[in-house]
Amino acid sequence: MTHHRPHPASPLLDHCPPTLPAEAYSDPAWFARERAAIWAREWVCAGRLDDFAPGTQRALDLAGAPVLLCRHADGSVSAFHNTCRHRGSELCAAGAPRPLGRLIACPYHAWAYEARTGRLVSTAFATPAADFRRADHGLRPVAHRLWNGFLFLSLAADPGPLEPDAGLAALDNWPMETLVAGHSVTRDLACNWKVFWENYNECLHCPGIHPGLCEMVPQYGRGIMSQPEEPGWTPADPPRPNLRPGALTWTPDGQPCGPVFPGLTAAERAAGHTFVTLYPTMYIVAHVDHVRFVTLAPDGPLRTRLTATWLFPPETLAQPGFDAAHVAAFATRVIDEDGAAAEMNQRGLASPGYGRGTLMPQEYDIARFHRWVMARLEERAPA
Repeated sequence: MTHHRPHPASPLLDHCPPTLPAEAYSDPAWFARERAAIWAREWVCAGRLDDFAPGTQRALDLAGAPVLLCRHADGSVSAFHNTCRHRGSELCAAGAPRPLGRLIACPYHAWAYEARTGRLVSTAFATPAADFRRADHGLRPVAHRLWNGFLFLSLAADPGPLEPDAGLAALDNWPMETLVAGHSVTRDLACNWKVFWENYNECLHCPGIHPGLCEMVPQYGRGIMSQPEEPGWTPADPPRPNLRPGALTWTPDGQPCGPVFPGLTAAERAAGHTFVTLYPTMYIVAHVDHVRFVTLAPDGPLRTRLTATWLFPPETLAQPGFDAAHVAAFATRVIDEDGAAAEMNQRGLASPGYGRGTLMPQEYDIARFHRWVMARLEERAPA
């Protein structure tokens, strides 16, 4: 077997590290640790800000915790734990959004809270004794922040900065806040959430799983994700376009479905796709004419809900006869191929003959992901 030594600037691993153990993908106790240390502490994408109409409130689930999201009439946002400070009743039932005014009223005993700050305003028919301090009984806030039109929530008291892998400025040349959702698909996958991320983080599977994608992105057909993985690559090599000759974007024919974003650099246009990853919650793929984002939500150790949404400029959606589902068909096929591969992987992980695997040098991003997971489990382990 021939081994080539990659350039020091190449991302390829110089060794073959072990994977996480099999129980990391199925054990309920392991999943409970991840939900507490990762999903309840990191920033989780709740969707696009435009998904929440001004003047409404909605119940959400965040890492198993009920959350109340308020979008005020002026467009601003507040978020709280969805529990009354009296005796714990939910304040807003799951389902369709409800109207939001100045106050949030508990439907059980009518305690009322100021909707922007969560301050307790009224105990309704209850008459507190002298030892009751109203200031101590406001709603518990939930951290939130906006980025590029996305709304993120975190249950952590101090969640820290939002840290996309490509940096907060990675999508600055795309008009992210003005883009509109034109199509969406949801898939309930029979796999652990980490299995899907592992599949996302390597392309050794691409030649066997994604024939259409490999035709669109030729380097994927060689089992690599990027030019620096090639044998003999050096930083002096000029960058090549990612897509096949003549293709500009991820559409069925490789052609833009509408106007090309005018603010992109020549390198961004030539790349054909710009990936931005935010563990554990989502990844974004920005093209020259539209943007796709995919969110993950674990439902126990063996189930993951995936939602993919395609964003377009309003003028693209307004084109006569425009069919967003047709534009999305190519990437939807790729997502479904990945989902089937992840489920196949999960079934094999259940074998008593599997205890732990081994990563190859091209699986460097899986190694990084494993380090990310384990660092949070170790740093945030109960004392």
